[in-house]
Amino acid sequence: MADLRVAIVGAGPAGIYAGNILTNSLRQAQGPDAEPVEARIDLFESLPAPYGLIRYGVAPDHPRIKGIVNSLHEMLDAGTTRFIGNVEVGRDISLAELQERYDAVIIATGAIRDAALDIPGIDLPGSYGAADFVAWFDGHPDVPTEWTLDQREVAVIGNGNVALDVARVLAKHAVDLRSTEIADNVLAGLEASAVTDVHVFGRRGPADIKFTPIELRELGEVPNVDIVVHDEDFVDADPANATNNQLKVMLRVLNSWRTRESTGAPRRLHLHFYHSPVEVLGDGKVEGIRFERNEPIGDGRVRGTGEFREIAVQQVYRAVGYYGTPVIDAPFDEKAGVVSNVEGRVKNTATTGDDDAPVIPGLYATGWIKRGPVGLIGHTKSDAMETIAHLVADVRAGALTAPAIDGDVLDLLDEREVAYTTWDGWLALDAHERDLGANHVHTRERVKVVPRDEQVGISRGALVR
Repeated sequence: MADLRVAIVGAGPAGIYAGNILTNSLRQAQGPDAEPVEARIDLFESLPAPYGLIRYGVAPDHPRIKGIVNSLHEMLDAGTTRFIGNVEVGRDISLAELQERYDAVIIATGAIRDAALDIPGIDLPGSYGAADFVAWFDGHPDVPTEWTLDQREVAVIGNGNVALDVARVLAKHAVDLRSTEIADNVLAGLEASAVTDVHVFGRRGPADIKFTPIELRELGEVPNVDIVVHDEDFVDADPANATNNQLKVMLRVLNSWRTRESTGAPRRLHLHFYHSPVEVLGDGKVEGIRFERNEPIGDGRVRGTGEFREIAVQQVYRAVGYYGTPVIDAPFDEKAGVVSNVEGRVKNTATTGDDDAPVIPGLYATGWIKRGPVGLIGHTKSDAMETIAHLVADVRAGALTAPAIDGDVLDLLDEREVAYTTWDGWLALDAHERDLGANHVHTRERVKVVPRDEQVGISRGALVR
């Protein structure tokens, strides 16, 4: 069999892991008498730079989590996967055109949009999706460079790690972010912030939080910020009853904050549990939120008590989950926010019901676009292994259709004058950002370049075909 040509759409961890696992799986699956098969993989990314949510979805004060970039860098630097950035599938090249040029296409576009929170007033000025705020403080090239932080009291709705990231960045003093890779425009915006009180609301109790221990500990270590919790929320939060060690650690941390003395810090971070939002209040702008108080009924479930409370805030950030990013012409389950698939094989739902839909030969999905926006980086790797196992099985079974068009896809992109970026271009941009950091008034590992055209210009200056 000739080399296997594979296109992966999305250069975040899901896409990079899929390419690496595919390369290794093909090599390991070949017996001594088998015809050798090598994967020729092109990794398409709509942004000029790789790494997806690791670069644009993790708070800048998380250097330990961002250490995963070193591993992803090694995978791409090995030369078995070709990075093609600043190319949007569905705009610069269609999914059908990829299918004509590759034996298989893997969709790994992830989830970058906010899930909806369907309550009255959620669209008032001053109400935002957490994903937009995260994109701003991570220097995403496709969001405005300014963010208004001129209000004192802010609410964050959600009890997951994204909610904690948003709350921590809002509460943290900008001086404590100067050593990170934060972009200069973001640092300036945070330095001008008027925020004094950040309220985080979850509808369930402390025993059912979706944080991770490291995120929770970091929250309590933010300098010059007081943590405020309420005894009424701890009716079902005994660490001795925790179902696992991770939860036990977090409950101990939360309970320790109940006796922590106020330091009189100029900023406060309030954690509220058993609060379900029912309405965002305000006349032409956000002025508060109305909640129903909940109570636990066992097995992590809660019910409303009929008691309603109103809390004054002037901004609201909803962090209730992400929603999948579809690829034009790929079957998409609007309800679940994922590409329609069975264990990573994409289903053709255009002609039949979803349950009976046949799979589309050579089209696959992995990561959050496959299973929904849940789980950590480790889940992404195991998820890619499942998808790639099916792809390799399809290769062995002769179930894939050979490409109808030969030749390098870059020729098509050149013909269309698409300003794509490459791995060499990323290395140039990476070096440029590190130089900016080394020479910055606040020395740091890097300073992100934010404007897309500037990223592309630096990357294209190092273009090698």
